Amino acid sequence: MRIELLGRVRAVGDDGSPLEIRGARLRVLLARLALDPGRVVPADALVDDLWAAGLPADAANALQALVSRLRKALGGPETVESVAGGYRLAARAEDVDAHRFEDLLARGRKELAADRPQAASTLLTEALGLWHGAALEDLDGAAFAGASAARLEELRAAAAEERFEAELRLGRHAEVLADLEAAGARHQLRERLAVLRMRALTSAGRQAEALAVYENVRAALADQLGVDPGQELREAHLAVLRGSYDRPAARAEPRLPARLTSFVGRDEELRTVLTLMEGSRLVTVVGPGGAGKTRLAVEAVVRHRAYRDGRLWFVPLAGVETADRLADAVLGALRSADLRPPEGRPLPADPAGQVAELLAGGEAVLVLDNCERLVDGVAELVYALLGRLPYLIVLAVSREPLAITGEALCPLGPLGREAAARLFTDRALSVRPGLAPDPEAVADICRRLDGLPLALELAAARLRSMSVEQVARRLDDRFRLLTSGDRVALPHQRTLHAVVQWSWDLLSEPERALARRFSVFQGGVDEGAVSAVCAEQDGPYVLDALVEKSIVEAAGGRYRMLETVRAFAADELARSGEQEAVRDRLIGHFTRLAEAQEPLLHTRDQLGAFAVFDAEYDNVVVALRSAVAAGDAGAAARLTVSLFWYWNVRYDARAESFMAEVLQLGEAVPEGPRAAITAMHELANDRSWFPSAERIRTLIGDCVRTGAIEDYWVLVPVILGTAFTQGLADLAERELRRALEHREPWVRACAHWVEAFVLVEQGDWRAGTRARAKALRGFEELGERYGLAWTLLAAAQAASVDGDHGTALEHHRRGVTVATELGAGEEIWHRTWLAAEFVRAGDAASAWREIEAVRRRAEGGVRRHSELELHRRVADLHRRAGELDQAERALDDMEALARELSVEEEAIADLVAPDRMAIQLAAGQAERARALLPAAVSGTAAQGAAASAAELLARLLLLEGDPAGAATALGLSAAVRGAFDRGEPELAALAGELRERLGAPEYDRAYRLGAGLPRREALSRL
Repeated sequence: MRIELLGRVRAVGDDGSPLEIRGARLRVLLARLALDPGRVVPADALVDDLWAAGLPADAANALQALVSRLRKALGGPETVESVAGGYRLAARAEDVDAHRFEDLLARGRKELAADRPQAASTLLTEALGLWHGAALEDLDGAAFAGASAARLEELRAAAAEERFEAELRLGRHAEVLADLEAAGARHQLRERLAVLRMRALTSAGRQAEALAVYENVRAALADQLGVDPGQELREAHLAVLRGSYDRPAARAEPRLPARLTSFVGRDEELRTVLTLMEGSRLVTVVGPGGAGKTRLAVEAVVRHRAYRDGRLWFVPLAGVETADRLADAVLGALRSADLRPPEGRPLPADPAGQVAELLAGGEAVLVLDNCERLVDGVAELVYALLGRLPYLIVLAVSREPLAITGEALCPLGPLGREAAARLFTDRALSVRPGLAPDPEAVADICRRLDGLPLALELAAARLRSMSVEQVARRLDDRFRLLTSGDRVALPHQRTLHAVVQWSWDLLSEPERALARRFSVFQGGVDEGAVSAVCAEQDGPYVLDALVEKSIVEAAGGRYRMLETVRAFAADELARSGEQEAVRDRLIGHFTRLAEAQEPLLHTRDQLGAFAVFDAEYDNVVVALRSAVAAGDAGAAARLTVSLFWYWNVRYDARAESFMAEVLQLGEAVPEGPRAAITAMHELANDRSWFPSAERIRTLIGDCVRTGAIEDYWVLVPVILGTAFTQGLADLAERELRRALEHREPWVRACAHWVEAFVLVEQGDWRAGTRARAKALRGFEELGERYGLAWTLLAAAQAASVDGDHGTALEHHRRGVTVATELGAGEEIWHRTWLAAEFVRAGDAASAWREIEAVRRRAEGGVRRHSELELHRRVADLHRRAGELDQAERALDDMEALARELSVEEEAIADLVAPDRMAIQLAAGQAERARALLPAAVSGTAAQGAAASAAELLARLLLLEGDPAGAATALGLSAAVRGAFDRGEPELAALAGELRERLGAPEYDRAYRLGAGLPRREALSRL
């Protein structure tokens, strides 16, 4: 939990969601306790602070009641502890923004006192960033708030002044002048602020304006306080008059590569480099070719104090061929800046000694670019210089570390998605002003080019003659496309191919062999896969070397190549003649992995198996496609059947085409797997059609005949579901009996789940409940979360219909917990249904909290089909609150998402019709509701909720003046469902109104006319 006092008083939960603190006095109590987090605040002090103007009759009980409310708002009794004599907020000082602000301010002042302005600036900027308004701004009436707020605001002004001081020491007077002017307008009597403004203006050559600042402050002090300026301000005034105050000294301009374009997307890395340079004498920016290492280094040193003082030198090493020429290259940079030894002292004979002699005499920064070609020699030279020059800082730019003790690394990887898009767009606009590129095409280019700045700039340069879409389409041949670079750049930086070739040439032969074999991996891999597929002697050591040289990235025990490097290495593999051998090892390794993990997907080890499949899925797909391409039907079939259940839980739209490709191998695929894949391909699909009844019988018969239904038992729920939903009752019942006796407990649990569904559909509510309980026990014993989550959902809905909201909520909450373990897509669905149950239980506030949680989890587009139900729940909440326009807008959003997901227009109309009809009924629009009824009936039938259509009909008939018909329609809902929905408050209210209008006997008679019908006849009547 975090507490915010630097603005409006707020509490934020661990998940980032705001906690609702209702009432001014409750916020006062929270703020007072938060000012002393983790410490006891006496009860008497709290009473005085809360009720200074008029104590309640029983202050102790009033305080206790208020504390109880605060505990509830913060999430539990442990949040505010009762201690002898008072209360204590269970929070750390760092969890309260005011205390964190004071800590950062103190640390910033300490860095400034030690003359480390960059570190000070970083800390003070972070401190000021915590503020989001005036301190305690919504607690004006609290007795303690005024003094506390005044103290915090004074510290805020002081922190701003300390930050300005740090920035000025860094030579950033131009960057902070605007902020200084704004601060001066707010605080006209702060003399230190005036001094800082005068320093900045003088450094900018604006002496007259600096003198005007002094005169304005002097006059304000005299008019408002009747005093003269203090000594510091008077001395600053005198220094400006003499022309000796903070004027930049004449210095040699460091020779740096020209910065001809804007610096985009590396702000965090820039802060990292500057902070490292404050505490380390050797900082190496390390990363792959084209990542923007040199540009980052140049941007960093321009902001370093050595740049202002002229004690900075840039040494390009790309053209240095041998290690013995390194010192000469450094000497050339120093002599070009006319750097000379002290008068009368000859230079040493050795080049390294000459460099040390020229750099002696104070702090200096040496930037060494392109160190990777001669990394051993650079390391030796740097080690020698650092040993001789205690005030030297070396900033190295390399594709691998120098590996010297004390080296601080700033790893530079690809740009993030947003930063990459900004860079590409910025460079594109410089080529074609006014261009408005399609964001999706830009995102695709950035993703496929790994966010590498050089690659993005080369791609943007192609917009001189191509559209963004054309560039995106041609990236499959990226090395031909990205050939027109900067003509004045170094040769190895002009084209994408040259960038990678430069790195490739630095590798030993064993490193090249492993790198080209590594190119077969589509996603990241672990060390075991590298050893199995790449078969390189001393593989782990060679792999480490590739990581060091920025050819391979390592994170979390896994390894991956940037797509651009992988494309280059794949070309090398194709030329090597070992492509087939590597491919076969790839297929074999991932086939064995998939077959080992698949059975675990149906056990309590499910999460671990899903984690393995998730991590290796891209590589498994590559293995599957490679097997198909090589005509290896056996391996292709084994991989496909191993993926059946993974595809069911982790949806992949390509699964259908994968199965079709395997089936095209024909009779080369063994008979049993072929029957299983054919059935899965035709029966478990996202199309709106199913095969004919005859074809379904054939498919299932083939699975039975070949034994596929026994060997690949993940087919069973698919076969059962298809047979029942397509009306093949005899076949369905036969396979259900077989499944209920199956040797695998997971199949039996699935069979009970299907049995429960079928019984409920037949109107046998109680028998369905018993079957569902068996399924629930089965999945619980197995520990299989997917089946358990969906069975809990069905059990919760059944309990809700029985009017047992407590049990329903318990099942839903447990289902959310289980689904959360499986992944965001499952969690979204189950949380949405939990929100629906809160609505039925009459707790709209909790429903909205769940909706907001779903929205946060839905960000990023995980399982977007599940978001359709989210929009439905939002519409329902607005409708029940009487906010009909907002309800309609939520359904508009639902329709828009359905179209985005390519749902057919007719299906979209049916999807939203029940909810549109409910809104029209709430608005009293009987005619419009009647017009929607056919589509509403069709829509609820498609969603397996036909009873809801009967309930809508009941509301419509009452609105049309037919209460007896409405009662009969309610009876129809019970006949269709098998039970009357006793958990829906709107239906309870409707039944009560009908009973009152008709009288109890007449109501019961009309209700039984519908409820007494057989289910099939009730559906027909509806």
